[in-house]
Parts: sequence; C-alpha cells; structure tokens
Amino acid sequence: MDEERSAQQLRLIGETMEIARSLGVEVRLRGGWAMDFFLGEVTRDHEDIDWFAWAQDAPALADGLLRSGYERLVGPPAEQQLDFRRQGVESSFALLGKDRCGRVVVGGGPWAGELWPEGMLDAPPGRIGALQCPVISPRAQITIKHMTPVWIPGRPRRRKDAEDIARLEAALRERGTRPA
Repeated sequence: MDEERSAQQLRLIGETMEIARSLGVEVRLRGGWAMDFFLGEVTRDHEDIDWFAWAQDAPALADGLLRSGYERLVGPPAEQQLDFRRQGVESSFALLGKDRCGRVVVGGGPWAGELWPEGMLDAPPGRIGALQCPVISPRAQITIKHMTPVWIPGRPRRRKDAEDIARLEAALRERGTRPA
C-alpha cells in the first residue's frame, strides 16, 4: 500500500470537509474511502475520492473548490456529477436530489430521479484517526457495489468491489448487524 498517497488523500478529505463546512454544504464519502472510514482504517490504495453532495449545493461547492485550488475536470454532465483534481488526486461528487416522497434520488443526468438505496444517508460519521467524515451506510455501499454492473451495462465486476463487499459484510457481522 502506498502510505504517502493514502496520507495525501486523507489530507484532501479533511480539506474538502473544511471547505464544505465553511460553505454550509453537506458532503458524504462513498466508494472505497466510505468503507475505510466505516472500518476505521485504510484497507487498500484508492485511485480517487468519491463523494455525494446535494445537487442544490453544486454551484456553491464548485465555486468553493475552485477558490481553494481545485481544478475542474471534464466528466459526466455537470447536473449529474462534478469532477475535480488537486495535487494529482481526483475527487468526484455525484449529485443527489429528493423525490416528492422525500426519498434520495440521483440528482441529475440520464438517471435523474432514480432511487438510491433506502437508508443510504443514515449512517453515523466514520473515522480514521482524528479525522471524522460523514459516510454512506455500509448496507447501501454493499448494494451499490453489487448493482453497479447491472446499473451500468458493460461495466465489469471488479475484484476490489468483491473484496470491499466481503470486508463490509464481515464488519457488519462482527458488530452484530445483518449485512444486506
């Protein structure tokens, strides 16, 4: 594991949290870093940092990140996801919305309005060392990792996703919680 890269990414997670707090914007880790913060330790190398943010906050968040030295990257439609890079590390913010019933949905793009897993935002913050960060629930994380190849035809099942699912399920069993 590249400990220097992990330390750099942890610093950027802390920095992003500070930027979001200063703007009054809610962000949550998703993906591998959400798992690690839930588990309380870095389990593997991460290519990037994946987040969720509310679509209504996207303009303020983008402005705050740009003012803080982040570079905007070309990626999916801006109403679906915001992509940035700082110090060679990419951070992506998938945008969330709510439907008429108050359920969490995809905030924009071709899948706008599609439901995310129930209870996804109900997890307590995770922690690695002194750094605390909101994360998506481990059950939602498992569902998303299982379903991504179904939701995105042509995207293969990745070995790291299977390993992450196994880690999350084991941690939930240890904590006396049914995995998914």
